[in-house]
Amino acid sequence: MSLPEFDFHAPGSVDEACRMLAEYGPKAKIFAGGTDLMLDMRRRRILPENVISIPGIEELKTLDLSSGMLKIGSCVTIARIVKSKEVAGKWGALCAGGKALGSCLVRNLATVGGNIASARPAADLPPPLMVYGASLVLKKTSAERVVSIDHFFTGTGATVMAPDEILTEIRLSEPPPHSGAGYLNLGIRNACDINILNVASYVALDGPGGAIKDARIVMGCVAPTHVRVLSAENLLLGEKPSEALFERAGEAAMNAATPRGSAYSRASAEYKKDMVKELTVRTLGMALREALGPAS
Repeated sequence: MSLPEFDFHAPGSVDEACRMLAEYGPKAKIFAGGTDLMLDMRRRRILPENVISIPGIEELKTLDLSSGMLKIGSCVTIARIVKSKEVAGKWGALCAGGKALGSCLVRNLATVGGNIASARPAADLPPPLMVYGASLVLKKTSAERVVSIDHFFTGTGATVMAPDEILTEIRLSEPPPHSGAGYLNLGIRNACDINILNVASYVALDGPGGAIKDARIVMGCVAPTHVRVLSAENLLLGEKPSEALFERAGEAAMNAATPRGSAYSRASAEYKKDMVKELTVRTLGMALREALGPAS
C-alpha cells in the first residue's frame, strides 16, 4: 500500500524541529527511524500532513558514557546500542532488549527514542529502561523538562509528551556494585514478531552474598502500559535471594498481571499470567547471577 501525501521537513537542529512542531501542531509527526510511523501511515492509521525528520540532527545521535551516566540521544539506533561493548558491560539488559527487537535491518533503522515514544505495550526497550531507572529529556521551543520513564506512558500509544515536545535524550545512572538485571521476551517467532509478553528484572545486593536492598520488576503486554510490579518488588526487599523467594515474587507478579487474551494478542489471558510468573523467575535469576559476578 502506498503512503498518503504529506510535506517532508528535515530540520538541522533540535530548536528548528521544535519550532516546526509548534507551528504545524497536531498535523505533524516526528520521523526518527520510521519503522512504526511508515507502517501506520501505509495502513492509514495515522495521516499527518507534515512529517518532520530528525535523524539528521547530530546532537540526537550522541552516545555518552561519561560522568557515571549513560546518555543516549533519541536517534541512536538500536543496532548501535546492541554493538556497544560499554553499554553491554553495565546495562546488559538494555542490550538484550535491543537484540530482541526485530531483525538486523529493523535494528539498523529503529531508534531508541522511537521505540519509547511509540508507547507500544509490547516494545522491547521500556522494560529494561524502567528497571534501570531511566529518565527522559523532553524539549519544546520554550522549555525543557526531565521525566522518569515510570511516569511517561499513559496508555497504548499515549504518553505525557505535549504535542509540541520532542524526546531528545535518555539518561541512565551507572548501576551500583553487586547489582544486575535481566530481560526476556516471549513471541511466536524468534524475530520480526510482536511480543506476547516481556519482563525485565533488577536486583541490587547489600554487598557480596548480602540481602536484596533494591529490586524492580516490569511487565509488558499485560496492560495498556508497561507495569512495575510493586508487590513483587516489596516482597524481595531485605530478603536473601533464593529460588523459593523468586518463586514467590513470580506468583506476586502473576497475580498483579491483568492481561486480555484475544486473537490479536495470540495468547489467552491465562497463558500470559502463567508466563509472567515464569519470565519473572527467570529474569530474577539472570539479575542475581550478574549481581554476584563471574564466579557465580
